[in-house]
Amino acid sequence: MYKLIVCDMDETLLADNKTITPKTVEAIKRAVKKGVRFSPNTGRGFLSVQDDLEKLGLKDVSGQYVISNNGAVIVENKNNRIVKMETMKFETVNELFKLGIEHPEYCVHIYTPDELYIWNMNDEEFAYIDGRLNDYEQPKDESIEFLKKKPITKIIFSVPSEGERLALQKYVQENFDEKLNITFSSDRYIEFNSKEADKGQAALHLGELLGIKPEEIIAIGDNGNDVPMIKAAGLGVSVANGREFVKEIADYVTEADNNHDPVAEVIEKFID
Repeated sequence: MYKLIVCDMDETLLADNKTITPKTVEAIKRAVKKGVRFSPNTGRGFLSVQDDLEKLGLKDVSGQYVISNNGAVIVENKNNRIVKMETMKFETVNELFKLGIEHPEYCVHIYTPDELYIWNMNDEEFAYIDGRLNDYEQPKDESIEFLKKKPITKIIFSVPSEGERLALQKYVQENFDEKLNITFSSDRYIEFNSKEADKGQAALHLGELLGIKPEEIIAIGDNGNDVPMIKAAGLGVSVANGREFVKEIADYVTEADNNHDPVAEVIEKFID
């Protein structure tokens, strides 16, 4: 029996209109009623999913959790209590920031556990994040010295082309002293985390915290940053709109895409 579902948000749990459909809401509530834990496992910060948790009946509930910032932060929903956090060295983040800010077409996001700062916002980026990330700051200065004493959990660039993202990955791997987890999401972001932070490590840590074995975990996702959890879980699932390389490593590929209740499909097939 599966006891924990960890699920990506954008392009997986959420439809393109940035909402959870009623059928999926009801399926998740059924699973939770049977004792299955349901944890969003997202690249975003945990504060950005509070409305979705409320819709699912999981907001401020003890014993239910969110994995955020690509696995860098695990939070119990009750009082948003942080139970695990993996941070990055300020010097590394600063070096990455300088690399990103050199390109005005790259939108640069820096995350602390509960804050988000964005540089080089443009209309396309605003249209994508509106309704997903509404609580952020846009500093005027091209410096992150003000973050020197804050815990930084993730830095990402919105980069126009996949070729550029892959070239950046190669450059950072070859030229930065600190080894990082470098992943991709939403077909627009290259994401940098501590080597100790990814969605798979976090899912296993949460399972251990809850006394749940890896083989009792279902992980559902669509893109590169979901690969570690899909590989780590007992049942790794790609939604139908997932990237081909994600489908290739998944144990199950849904018939439905993110606009047609793939999470409900998984629950109906493996939980109900």
